[in-house]
Amino acid sequence: MLRTLFVLLTLATASAHAANPAPASPDFAEMDRQFRTMLEARRVPGAAWAIVREGRIVHAAGHGVRSLDDQRAVTPETAFRVASVSKTFAAQLTGQLVSEGALHWNDPVRRYVPEFTLARPEHAQRLTLEHLLGQSAGIVPNAYDNLLNAGRSLDQILPQFGRVEPMCPPGECYTYQNVLFSLVEPAIEASTGRSYPELLRERVFQPLQMQQASVGFDEFMASDNRAAPHVKVNRWRWVPTEVNENYYRVAPAAGVNASALDLGQWLIANMGYRPDVVHPELVRDLTRKRVYTAREMRRKGWRDLLNAAHYGLGWRIYSIDGHDLVTHSGWVRGFVAQIGYSREHDTGLALLLNAESGAINDLSIHFWEQIMTRPPHFRDQSTARSSDNRTTAAKTAAVVSPD
Repeated sequence: MLRTLFVLLTLATASAHAANPAPASPDFAEMDRQFRTMLEARRVPGAAWAIVREGRIVHAAGHGVRSLDDQRAVTPETAFRVASVSKTFAAQLTGQLVSEGALHWNDPVRRYVPEFTLARPEHAQRLTLEHLLGQSAGIVPNAYDNLLNAGRSLDQILPQFGRVEPMCPPGECYTYQNVLFSLVEPAIEASTGRSYPELLRERVFQPLQMQQASVGFDEFMASDNRAAPHVKVNRWRWVPTEVNENYYRVAPAAGVNASALDLGQWLIANMGYRPDVVHPELVRDLTRKRVYTAREMRRKGWRDLLNAAHYGLGWRIYSIDGHDLVTHSGWVRGFVAQIGYSREHDTGLALLLNAESGAINDLSIHFWEQIMTRPPHFRDQSTARSSDNRTTAAKTAAVVSPD
Protein backbone atom coordinates (compact mmCIF):
# COMPACT_ATOMS: atom_id res chain seq x y z
CA MET A 1 0.00 0.00 0.00
CA LEU A 2 2.77 2.41 0.96
CA ARG A 3 4.64 1.77 -2.31
CA THR A 4 1.50 2.75 -4.19
CA LEU A 5 1.19 5.89 -2.07
CA PHE A 6 4.75 6.93 -2.86
CA VAL A 7 4.14 6.42 -6.58
CA LEU A 8 0.94 8.46 -6.50
CA LEU A 9 2.63 11.29 -4.59
CA THR A 10 5.53 11.27 -7.01
CA LEU A 11 3.30 11.34 -10.08
CA ALA A 12 1.25 14.16 -8.59
CA THR A 13 4.39 16.16 -7.84
CA ALA A 14 5.79 15.51 -11.31
CA SER A 15 2.54 16.63 -12.93
CA ALA A 16 2.54 19.81 -10.88
CA HIS A 17 6.11 20.53 -11.91
CA ALA A 18 5.30 19.91 -15.55
CA ALA A 19 2.46 22.41 -15.41
CA ASN A 20 4.36 24.98 -13.33
CA PRO A 21 8.14 25.50 -13.34
CA ALA A 22 9.70 24.88 -9.93
CA PRO A 23 10.10 27.92 -7.68
CA ALA A 24 13.48 28.86 -6.25
CA SER A 25 12.57 27.21 -2.93
CA PRO A 26 10.61 24.00 -2.24
CA ASP A 27 6.84 24.08 -2.01
CA PHE A 28 6.42 23.42 1.71
CA ALA A 29 2.64 23.69 1.53
CA GLU A 30 2.66 20.79 -0.93
CA MET A 31 4.98 18.83 1.37
CA ASP A 32 2.53 19.50 4.19
CA ARG A 33 -0.28 17.95 2.12
CA GLN A 34 1.93 14.98 1.32
CA PHE A 35 2.81 14.50 4.99
CA ARG A 36 -0.88 14.42 5.91
CA THR A 37 -1.63 11.89 3.17
CA MET A 38 1.15 9.60 4.40
CA LEU A 39 0.06 9.90 8.04
CA GLU A 40 -3.56 9.15 7.16
CA ALA A 41 -2.44 6.09 5.20
CA ARG A 42 -0.76 4.78 8.37
CA ARG A 43 -3.65 5.94 10.61
CA VAL A 44 -1.14 7.66 12.90
CA PRO A 45 -3.13 9.28 15.75
CA GLY A 46 -1.19 12.53 15.92
CA ALA A 47 1.89 14.33 14.63
CA ALA A 48 3.51 17.74 14.51
CA TRP A 49 6.30 19.19 12.41
CA ALA A 50 8.25 22.36 11.83
CA ILE A 51 10.26 23.33 8.74
CA VAL A 52 13.13 25.78 9.13
CA ARG A 53 14.73 27.74 6.34
CA GLU A 54 17.19 30.63 6.38
CA GLY A 55 16.94 31.21 10.11
CA ARG A 56 13.20 31.08 10.66
CA ILE A 57 10.34 28.61 10.93
CA VAL A 58 8.66 28.84 7.54
CA HIS A 59 6.01 26.19 8.16
CA ALA A 60 4.66 24.42 11.24
CA ALA A 61 1.60 22.23 11.62
CA GLY A 62 -0.19 19.69 13.74
CA HIS A 63 -2.08 16.66 12.49
CA GLY A 64 -4.61 14.43 14.20
CA VAL A 65 -5.26 14.23 17.93
CA ARG A 66 -3.24 14.26 21.12
CA SER A 67 -5.04 11.13 22.28
CA LEU A 68 -7.61 8.87 20.70
CA ASP A 69 -9.38 8.94 24.07
CA ASP A 70 -10.24 12.65 24.14
CA GLN A 71 -9.79 13.80 20.51
CA ARG A 72 -8.13 17.15 21.31
CA ALA A 73 -6.17 18.37 18.29
CA VAL A 74 -2.39 18.31 18.03
CA THR A 75 -0.89 21.75 17.41
CA PRO A 76 2.71 22.84 16.72
CA GLU A 77 2.81 23.80 20.42
CA THR A 78 1.89 20.29 21.66
CA ALA A 79 4.61 18.69 23.79
CA PHE A 80 5.90 15.24 22.83
CA ARG A 81 8.65 13.06 24.21
CA VAL A 82 11.64 13.47 21.91
CA ALA A 83 13.41 10.30 23.12
CA SER A 84 16.99 10.06 21.80
CA VAL A 85 16.85 13.48 20.19
CA SER A 86 17.64 14.39 23.82
CA LYS A 87 21.24 13.37 23.10
CA THR A 88 21.73 16.47 20.96
CA PHE A 89 20.94 18.66 23.98
CA ALA A 90 23.28 16.71 26.28
CA ALA A 91 26.12 17.13 23.80
CA GLN A 92 25.49 20.87 23.53
CA LEU A 93 25.46 21.39 27.30
CA THR A 94 28.61 19.29 27.78
CA GLY A 95 30.32 21.17 24.94
CA GLN A 96 29.51 24.50 26.57
CA LEU A 97 31.10 23.35 29.83
CA VAL A 98 34.14 22.06 27.95
CA SER A 99 34.56 25.42 26.20
CA GLU A 100 34.42 27.11 29.63
CA GLY A 101 36.99 24.72 31.11
CA ALA A 102 34.62 23.16 33.63
CA LEU A 103 34.91 19.79 31.86
CA HIS A 104 37.25 18.25 29.30
CA TRP A 105 36.45 15.77 26.55
CA ASN A 106 39.22 13.48 27.80
CA ASP A 107 37.97 13.46 31.40
CA PRO A 108 37.77 9.82 32.57
CA VAL A 109 34.26 8.60 33.27
CA ARG A 110 35.47 7.02 36.51
CA ARG A 111 36.41 10.47 37.83
CA TYR A 112 32.68 11.16 38.18
CA VAL A 113 31.35 7.59 38.53
CA PRO A 114 34.14 5.81 40.43
CA GLU A 115 32.09 2.66 40.95
CA PHE A 116 31.74 2.07 37.20
CA THR A 117 33.72 -0.87 35.84
CA LEU A 118 33.71 -3.50 33.09
CA ALA A 119 34.91 -7.09 32.86
CA ARG A 120 38.26 -5.55 31.91
CA PRO A 121 38.80 -2.73 34.42
CA GLU A 122 41.54 -1.16 32.29
CA HIS A 123 38.97 -0.58 29.52
CA ALA A 124 36.65 1.19 31.96
CA GLN A 125 39.56 3.34 33.14
CA ARG A 126 40.23 4.50 29.56
CA LEU A 127 36.65 5.59 28.84
CA THR A 128 36.21 9.36 28.58
CA LEU A 129 33.29 11.76 28.22
CA GLU A 130 34.05 11.99 24.51
CA HIS A 131 33.64 8.22 24.17
CA LEU A 132 30.25 8.40 25.92
CA LEU A 133 28.82 11.20 23.76
CA GLY A 134 30.49 9.82 20.63
CA GLN A 135 28.90 6.37 21.02
CA SER A 136 32.32 4.74 20.83
CA ALA A 137 32.65 3.13 24.27
CA GLY A 138 33.53 -0.16 22.58
CA ILE A 139 31.06 -2.45 24.35
CA VAL A 140 27.98 -4.30 23.10
CA PRO A 141 25.41 -1.81 21.72
CA ASN A 142 22.41 -0.84 23.86
CA ALA A 143 23.95 -2.49 26.91
CA TYR A 144 21.28 -3.15 29.56
CA ASP A 145 18.53 -1.24 27.80
CA ASN A 146 16.55 -4.39 28.60
CA LEU A 147 16.88 -3.59 32.30
CA LEU A 148 15.72 -0.03 31.67
CA ASN A 149 12.72 -1.46 29.84
CA ALA A 150 12.07 -3.68 32.86
CA GLY A 151 11.88 -0.65 35.14
CA ARG A 152 15.22 -1.06 36.91
CA SER A 153 16.93 1.97 38.41
CA LEU A 154 20.44 3.11 37.43
CA ASP A 155 21.71 2.02 40.84
CA GLN A 156 20.52 -1.49 40.01
CA ILE A 157 21.81 -1.44 36.43
CA LEU A 158 25.27 0.05 36.82
CA PRO A 159 26.87 -2.90 38.73
CA GLN A 160 25.89 -5.22 35.86
CA PHE A 161 28.49 -3.60 33.61
CA GLY A 162 31.17 -5.43 35.53
CA ARG A 163 30.24 -8.49 33.45
CA VAL A 164 30.54 -6.80 30.04
CA GLU A 165 33.51 -7.67 27.80
CA PRO A 166 34.77 -4.96 25.42
CA MET A 167 34.31 -5.34 21.66
CA CYS A 168 37.00 -2.86 20.59
CA PRO A 169 39.28 -0.23 22.18
CA PRO A 170 37.52 3.00 23.18
CA GLY A 171 37.00 5.36 20.28
CA GLU A 172 37.55 2.79 17.55
CA CYS A 173 34.08 1.43 16.78
CA TYR A 174 30.44 2.54 16.93
CA THR A 175 28.54 1.00 19.84
CA TYR A 176 25.29 2.91 20.52
CA GLN A 177 24.37 3.30 24.20
CA ASN A 178 21.68 4.83 26.41
CA VAL A 179 22.70 3.89 29.95
CA LEU A 180 26.38 4.69 29.38
CA PHE A 181 25.53 7.91 27.54
CA SER A 182 23.63 9.09 30.62
CA LEU A 183 26.77 8.97 32.77
CA VAL A 184 27.59 12.42 31.45
CA GLU A 185 24.92 13.72 33.87
CA PRO A 186 26.95 13.15 37.08
CA ALA A 187 29.95 14.76 35.35
CA ILE A 188 27.90 17.85 34.48
CA GLU A 189 26.40 18.12 37.95
CA ALA A 190 29.70 17.55 39.76
CA SER A 191 31.47 20.20 37.69
CA THR A 192 28.77 22.85 38.17
CA GLY A 193 26.97 22.05 41.41
CA ARG A 194 23.71 22.42 39.46
CA SER A 195 21.14 19.87 38.29
CA TYR A 196 21.09 18.72 34.69
CA PRO A 197 17.44 19.83 34.05
CA GLU A 198 18.13 23.20 35.65
CA LEU A 199 21.16 23.84 33.43
CA LEU A 200 19.35 22.85 30.24
CA ARG A 201 16.47 25.13 31.10
CA GLU A 202 18.76 28.05 31.92
CA ARG A 203 21.29 27.67 29.10
CA VAL A 204 19.16 26.36 26.23
CA PHE A 205 15.38 26.27 26.67
CA GLN A 206 14.85 29.74 28.09
CA PRO A 207 17.21 31.76 25.85
CA LEU A 208 15.86 30.00 22.74
CA GLN A 209 12.27 30.55 23.94
CA MET A 210 11.52 26.83 23.80
CA GLN A 211 8.33 27.35 25.75
CA GLN A 212 7.13 23.74 26.04
CA ALA A 213 10.57 22.18 26.49
CA SER A 214 11.38 20.39 29.74
CA VAL A 215 13.22 17.43 31.22
CA GLY A 216 11.59 14.52 33.00
CA PHE A 217 8.36 12.69 33.69
CA ASP A 218 6.82 15.15 36.14
CA GLU A 219 7.37 18.12 33.83
CA PHE A 220 5.80 16.26 30.91
CA MET A 221 2.74 15.18 32.88
CA ALA A 222 2.26 18.73 34.16
CA SER A 223 1.90 20.12 30.63
CA ASP A 224 -1.62 21.18 29.64
CA ASN A 225 -0.89 20.55 25.97
CA ARG A 226 0.86 17.20 25.65
CA ALA A 227 0.46 14.22 23.37
CA ALA A 228 -0.40 10.78 24.73
CA PRO A 229 1.63 7.72 23.66
CA HIS A 230 -0.02 5.11 21.42
CA VAL A 231 0.86 1.52 20.62
CA LYS A 232 -0.48 -0.76 17.92
CA VAL A 233 -2.63 -3.70 18.97
CA ASN A 234 -3.15 -5.11 15.50
CA ARG A 235 -2.17 -4.15 11.97
CA TRP A 236 -4.29 -0.99 11.83
CA ARG A 237 -5.49 -0.20 15.36
CA TRP A 238 -3.69 2.21 17.67
CA VAL A 239 -4.61 2.56 21.35
CA PRO A 240 -3.43 5.05 23.98
CA THR A 241 -1.08 3.75 26.66
CA GLU A 242 0.48 5.06 29.86
CA VAL A 243 3.52 7.31 29.74
CA ASN A 244 6.45 5.06 30.61
CA GLU A 245 8.97 6.51 33.09
CA ASN A 246 11.83 4.13 32.29
CA TYR A 247 13.91 6.18 29.87
CA TYR A 248 13.43 9.34 31.90
CA ARG A 249 15.94 7.67 34.26
CA VAL A 250 18.62 8.34 31.62
CA ALA A 251 17.79 12.00 31.06
CA PRO A 252 20.76 12.95 28.82
CA ALA A 253 19.94 10.00 26.58
CA ALA A 254 16.15 10.27 26.41
CA GLY A 255 14.64 12.66 28.96
CA VAL A 256 13.69 15.80 27.02
CA ASN A 257 10.13 16.84 26.14
CA ALA A 258 9.45 19.46 23.46
CA SER A 259 7.03 20.71 20.82
CA ALA A 260 7.63 20.99 17.10
CA LEU A 261 8.05 24.75 17.50
CA ASP A 262 10.61 24.18 20.25
CA LEU A 263 12.62 21.88 18.02
CA GLY A 264 12.34 24.42 15.23
CA GLN A 265 14.09 26.94 17.48
CA TRP A 266 16.69 24.30 18.37
CA LEU A 267 17.39 23.74 14.67
CA ILE A 268 17.66 27.47 13.99
CA ALA A 269 20.27 27.76 16.74
CA ASN A 270 22.29 24.80 15.47
CA MET A 271 22.19 26.17 11.93
CA GLY A 272 24.14 29.22 13.07
CA TYR A 273 21.43 31.82 13.64
CA ARG A 274 21.73 32.05 17.45
CA PRO A 275 25.47 32.25 18.14
CA ASP A 276 24.68 33.94 21.47
CA VAL A 277 23.30 30.59 22.68
CA VAL A 278 24.78 27.92 20.41
CA HIS A 279 28.21 28.87 19.12
CA PRO A 280 28.90 27.74 15.53
CA GLU A 281 32.43 26.61 16.41
CA LEU A 282 31.03 24.25 19.04
CA VAL A 283 28.44 22.95 16.56
CA ARG A 284 31.24 22.17 14.10
CA ASP A 285 33.05 20.22 16.80
CA LEU A 286 29.97 18.26 17.85
CA THR A 287 29.14 17.37 14.24
CA ARG A 288 32.63 16.37 13.18
CA LYS A 289 32.55 12.82 11.79
CA ARG A 290 34.20 10.71 14.47
CA VAL A 291 33.12 7.11 13.93
CA TYR A 292 31.63 5.32 10.93
CA THR A 293 28.17 3.80 11.56
CA ALA A 294 27.80 0.80 9.29
CA ARG A 295 24.50 -0.09 10.93
CA GLU A 296 22.92 3.12 9.62
CA MET A 297 24.00 2.23 6.09
CA ARG A 298 21.75 -0.83 6.36
CA ARG A 299 18.77 1.09 7.73
CA LYS A 300 15.70 0.30 5.67
CA GLY A 301 14.62 3.19 3.45
CA TRP A 302 17.67 5.30 4.29
CA ARG A 303 20.11 2.77 2.88
CA ASP A 304 19.05 3.64 -0.68
CA LEU A 305 19.72 7.33 -0.03
CA LEU A 306 22.95 7.39 1.98
CA ASN A 307 26.49 7.61 0.67
CA ALA A 308 27.97 7.40 4.18
CA ALA A 309 26.92 7.67 7.84
CA HIS A 310 28.89 8.73 10.90
CA TYR A 311 28.37 9.70 14.54
CA GLY A 312 29.76 12.90 15.99
CA LEU A 313 29.00 13.91 19.58
CA GLY A 314 25.27 13.52 20.18
CA TRP A 315 24.53 13.88 16.45
CA ARG A 316 24.50 11.63 13.41
CA ILE A 317 25.93 12.88 10.14
CA TYR A 318 24.48 11.36 6.97
CA SER A 319 26.02 11.96 3.56
CA ILE A 320 23.38 12.32 0.82
CA ASP A 321 24.29 13.16 -2.76
CA GLY A 322 27.58 14.60 -1.56
CA HIS A 323 26.03 16.82 1.14
CA ASP A 324 25.82 16.36 4.92
CA LEU A 325 22.55 15.94 6.81
CA VAL A 326 23.03 16.47 10.54
CA THR A 327 20.32 14.46 12.25
CA HIS A 328 19.10 12.30 15.12
CA SER A 329 16.03 10.16 15.69
CA GLY A 330 14.39 8.86 18.83
CA TRP A 331 12.01 6.16 19.97
CA VAL A 332 10.47 5.44 23.36
CA ARG A 333 7.25 3.62 24.12
CA GLY A 334 4.44 5.34 22.22
CA PHE A 335 6.53 8.12 20.65
CA VAL A 336 8.97 8.62 17.78
CA ALA A 337 10.88 11.76 16.82
CA GLN A 338 13.36 12.93 14.22
CA ILE A 339 15.20 16.17 13.54
CA GLY A 340 17.74 17.12 10.91
CA TYR A 341 19.26 20.00 9.03
CA SER A 342 21.44 20.70 6.02
CA ARG A 343 23.78 23.67 6.32
CA GLU A 344 24.32 23.83 2.56
CA HIS A 345 20.61 23.91 1.82
CA ASP A 346 19.91 26.08 4.89
CA THR A 347 16.91 23.88 5.69
CA GLY A 348 15.83 21.92 8.75
CA LEU A 349 12.96 19.60 9.70
CA ALA A 350 11.55 18.48 13.06
CA LEU A 351 9.03 15.63 13.18
CA LEU A 352 7.13 14.27 16.19
CA LEU A 353 4.62 11.38 16.28
CA ASN A 354 2.59 10.05 19.23
CA ALA A 355 2.76 6.48 17.94
CA GLU A 356 5.55 3.97 17.34
CA SER A 357 5.21 4.18 13.58
CA GLY A 358 7.70 3.73 10.76
CA ALA A 359 5.91 6.65 9.11
CA ILE A 360 8.53 8.86 10.79
CA ASN A 361 11.13 7.51 8.37
CA ASP A 362 8.80 7.71 5.38
CA LEU A 363 8.14 11.38 6.07
CA SER A 364 11.76 12.28 6.71
CA ILE A 365 13.10 10.40 3.70
CA HIS A 366 10.44 11.92 1.46
CA PHE A 367 11.37 15.42 2.67
CA TRP A 368 15.14 15.12 2.50
CA GLU A 369 15.10 13.37 -0.84
CA GLN A 370 13.39 16.42 -2.32
CA ILE A 371 15.67 18.90 -0.52
CA MET A 372 19.09 17.29 -0.76
CA THR A 373 19.02 15.85 -4.24
CA ARG A 374 18.79 19.40 -5.58
CA PRO A 375 21.60 21.97 -5.51
CA PRO A 376 21.24 24.50 -2.70
CA HIS A 377 18.18 26.75 -3.26
CA PHE A 378 17.39 25.61 -6.80
CA ARG A 379 17.01 22.67 -9.12
CA ASP A 380 16.58 22.17 -12.83
CA GLN A 381 13.45 20.04 -12.79
CA SER A 382 13.54 19.41 -16.52
CA THR A 383 16.80 17.46 -16.26
CA ALA A 384 16.43 15.89 -12.81
CA ARG A 385 12.77 14.90 -12.58
CA SER A 386 12.83 11.48 -14.25
CA SER A 387 15.69 10.05 -12.17
CA ASP A 388 14.21 11.49 -8.96
CA ASN A 389 10.83 9.90 -9.68
CA ARG A 390 12.41 6.50 -10.11
CA THR A 391 14.28 6.89 -6.82
CA THR A 392 11.21 8.03 -4.90
CA ALA A 393 8.99 5.31 -6.31
CA ALA A 394 11.49 2.69 -5.21
CA LYS A 395 11.17 3.59 -1.54
CA THR A 396 9.30 1.13 0.66
CA ALA A 397 8.01 1.25 4.23
CA ALA A 398 10.76 1.91 6.77
CA VAL A 399 10.95 0.56 10.28
CA VAL A 400 12.08 2.63 13.22
CA SER A 401 15.57 1.74 14.45
CA PRO A 402 15.78 1.65 18.25
CA ASP A 403 17.25 4.94 19.42
